[in-house]
Amino acid sequence: MTKVFFRLFLAVFSAALIALPTISVAAAEATEASVRQMWQLIDYVAVDYGGAVVAGAVKSESEYAEMREFTDNAQQKAALLPKSAGKEAIVNSVTQLQQAVRSRADSAEVARLARQANGLLLAAYPVQVAPSTLPSLGRGAALYETQCASCHGATGLADGPMTARLDPKPIALADRERARSRSLMALYQVITQGVEGTSMSGFSSLPDADRWALAFHAGTLSYNAAMRERGALLWRDRSTSRARFADLTALTTVTEATAAESLGAIAARDLTAYLRSHPEAVSPDTAGGLTLARSRLQQSLSAARSGDLAAARQLGLSAYLDGFEPVEPTLAARNKALKSRVESTMLEYRAALASGQIQQASTVAGRLDGLFMEVEHELNAVAADPVSTYIGALTILLREGVEALLVVVGMLAFLRKAGRPDVVRHVHAGWLLALVAGGATWGVATYVVGISGASREVTEGLSSLFAALVLLGVGLWMHQKSRAGRWQAYLKQKLSSALSRRTAWALFALSFIAVYREVFETVLFYSALAVDGNGAALVAGLASAVAILLVVAWLLLRTSARMPIGTFFAASSILVAILSVVLAGKGIAALQEAGWLGVHPLAFPRIEVLGIFPTAETLAMQLAVLVIAVGGFWLNATAEGRIAAAKAHQG
Repeated sequence: MTKVFFRLFLAVFSAALIALPTISVAAAEATEASVRQMWQLIDYVAVDYGGAVVAGAVKSESEYAEMREFTDNAQQKAALLPKSAGKEAIVNSVTQLQQAVRSRADSAEVARLARQANGLLLAAYPVQVAPSTLPSLGRGAALYETQCASCHGATGLADGPMTARLDPKPIALADRERARSRSLMALYQVITQGVEGTSMSGFSSLPDADRWALAFHAGTLSYNAAMRERGALLWRDRSTSRARFADLTALTTVTEATAAESLGAIAARDLTAYLRSHPEAVSPDTAGGLTLARSRLQQSLSAARSGDLAAARQLGLSAYLDGFEPVEPTLAARNKALKSRVESTMLEYRAALASGQIQQASTVAGRLDGLFMEVEHELNAVAADPVSTYIGALTILLREGVEALLVVVGMLAFLRKAGRPDVVRHVHAGWLLALVAGGATWGVATYVVGISGASREVTEGLSSLFAALVLLGVGLWMHQKSRAGRWQAYLKQKLSSALSRRTAWALFALSFIAVYREVFETVLFYSALAVDGNGAALVAGLASAVAILLVVAWLLLRTSARMPIGTFFAASSILVAILSVVLAGKGIAALQEAGWLGVHPLAFPRIEVLGIFPTAETLAMQLAVLVIAVGGFWLNATAEGRIAAAKAHQG
């Protein structure tokens, strides 16, 4: 009865968990790809139209045909965009651009219409238009030399050894006139997608960080050292320039020509030259993230007030995942209570949008802005002293390690009781591989690509729910056996054969997931602590936490070894059931933060250590798991009562 009950729950829950996010993510990815392609087409027209038409006359028939084709394609893509409050304005703007190209309008007017259309596009269908981490200009230069110089030339003059064989000829990236109208985002898109009908193929196989690094390097080739030096002086002395280039998003999307409208041609040129070579100037690691969070929050509120709730929700999610999430580990290491307040308020804001309560959303946004100011003050404070770093490293590993330890030690104790030392190696292999994977995660996050906020939350959420499901099943099974009696005979006759090869690998998977989800979180927190520079204190805190966890593991194993087997299984079944409730709450909360699930806040205490978060979804899932666990325990008890009664009747 218990097995049937659990299998039914597992099937229904797994289907819901897999189907719901798959549909929404697939739709979101399709929309984002379409928006990016449309943006690229329009931007290409803005930059290259001047080479096709001059003073109303066609200069190059082939290039003019290409301009008409690009605007026609953009108009078709605009008509196919999902419904939103801004769609009609986008379609009208692209139609005006299409008509301007066909009537051979002045290049300045075409560029203006193209920038207008792309601005409306990104406002209505926001996509990520800036790197998640600061690009490496050195890496970009190395990639350019190996991947691009043979066609575009070592200095961007389109004089590489392959240039003469190509038709059409590659673009001269050092050409000043075209560079004025080319954004870094445009370069990134071309590098990613390529240009149809030319020898420029896409490099989508490169990591995202490499493509941005290459775009930034290519974007510097039309500027010289003197421009960069003057730009550095302007950046220090003029507040208006800082307002124009407020963050990485502005740097990647604003062209030199656009900046010239408010800064003047010479200042825009020199500032662009400096900032493209020194992107860290506009995005100090922590302040940049909060600037983006504030910016996306205001954009979200504006979209909500204009009636475009879909865009408002997407921008609100971006404010958290792209703006606040990157600084969350650092904040959690310094002020966990403040981090929790920001998370709760962000969920409250998104819930207000989901229910259409614009005034409530505006009120919550005001509170969020105040919280962001507190975060900025916390992160800009003097770096932590060695004692604080030591305590942070100690408590983080203890907090993240206890759950994994309980799961792994529970499995080891169970296998020892069952007399199956041959299966123990699968459990050990699981947690050891999880440690190796955690180290690889740190390396990838540090040196290859950054782990996005959405990826982090989804990883934590799905792994937590997987572990919760497995633990729930194990808990019900162990409770059933704890009621059966005659343990030694059962172990000898039944349990050994029950632990099949499939079961051994299931234990391996549970061991890996239980440990990796905690290592994944710990890696991010330790990376944040390392910024403070107290390396010795960090290592000492880590070593102390490991020592404490080893002692706890030894005590748990020793205690379980002395415990009568029936009592052991009964106690273990209750423990793993509690763990499944905790992990279910944490899993749902993580998927809510990633935007996979909706949010309905409740006036309820937030107790993270127990996986309790004040939302209807997390509490409902925990209640469901608890009901299943209690119901399973009750079914086990009543089944035992019926068996005992039948035996008494026969006697």
